[in-house]
Amino acid sequence: MRITVLGKSPAWQDAGGACSGYLVEEAGTFVLLDCGNGVFSKLRRYRDYLAVDAIVISHLHADHFLDLVPYAYALTYAPRQQPVPVDRWPGTQEPKKPKLYAPRGARQTFRRIVGSWGAEDLVDNAFDIYEYAPGEELDVGTLHLTFHEVPHWLPTCAVDVRSTVNGRGRFTYGADTAPTDELVRFAANTDLLMIEATLPRPERDGVRGHLTPGEAGEHGSRAKVGRLVITHFSDEMDELWARREAERTFEGPVSVAREGAVYEV
Repeated sequence: MRITVLGKSPAWQDAGGACSGYLVEEAGTFVLLDCGNGVFSKLRRYRDYLAVDAIVISHLHADHFLDLVPYAYALTYAPRQQPVPVDRWPGTQEPKKPKLYAPRGARQTFRRIVGSWGAEDLVDNAFDIYEYAPGEELDVGTLHLTFHEVPHWLPTCAVDVRSTVNGRGRFTYGADTAPTDELVRFAANTDLLMIEATLPRPERDGVRGHLTPGEAGEHGSRAKVGRLVITHFSDEMDELWARREAERTFEGPVSVAREGAVYEV
């Protein structure tokens, strides 16, 4: 299994960067995990967007799904998606319509956002939408996905991805989360945990929603993961400091997510 970082920024993009987006692939199966601001452009550097089998959205914050809008426009208006010949494209009566797995309420959210300026069914028509529930399991090609709810400011699921080829390879994506035993249990003994490290220090007041690098390392250590990759933090936070903070609490090597970085499990 191969994981490529397309975007690792938090709610605001790094200079020239993109928000959350990770391409997971194995044996000809391609899954896009989250599709935040700027991710669609980054995806096109690595794969044909029509080759993606499924897009999986962890939660309905803009920095994790907003580039579904340009993706939907491409699926709707690209010359090769038309029923008649356009330029060098022969035309098709069966345009590609990738599967889109998103939390409950996603369809209504997409309609409300896109409908504020145009046809509210843009995303509905471009993708085959399925609203999953926490605890649900599904298969996409050679990949087996499991969803587990983690605490954030709206319903959010961490995603576990396992290879069904010889039972080898496991990748866990923590999504956005407050400190929680739920993620520790869900990610236990995974080969690679991609975990957010958004904050230089814990939220000062109110309900928590994110982790610090030190807390990210602690979660990885308690879960006894094989490798830890910290992500979802701004280029305004020193990555060397962030890595050292995570290494202080994690009993193993820590990698810092960068756009274009590739991890194999």
